[in-house]
Amino acid sequence: MALTKNDIISKIYKLGFTQKQAVDIVESLFEILKKNLEKNKDILITRFGKLCIKDKNSRKGRNPATGSDLILDAKRVVSFKCSGKLRKRISG
Repeated sequence: MALTKNDIISKIYKLGFTQKQAVDIVESLFEILKKNLEKNKDILITRFGKLCIKDKNSRKGRNPATGSDLILDAKRVVSFKCSGKLRKRISG
């Protein structure tokens, strides 16, 4: 099951913040992340990981419904690389 934004707000609320404060904290954090990614700035969160923008070139693809070939446009995507400490925690 995925962790949702509402789940995060609920966990912050349980730390002693009001519901409005919890919502504002989460919304502010996500807004900061979005603005930095829009500016093509990497986001490094110590002991968690790094979010960065990567450019993908146009490439050949296939429509799975029809089987016809097509060219997929170049695009920018968000990439995440977890830290070594997080990787160790996940691996056990």
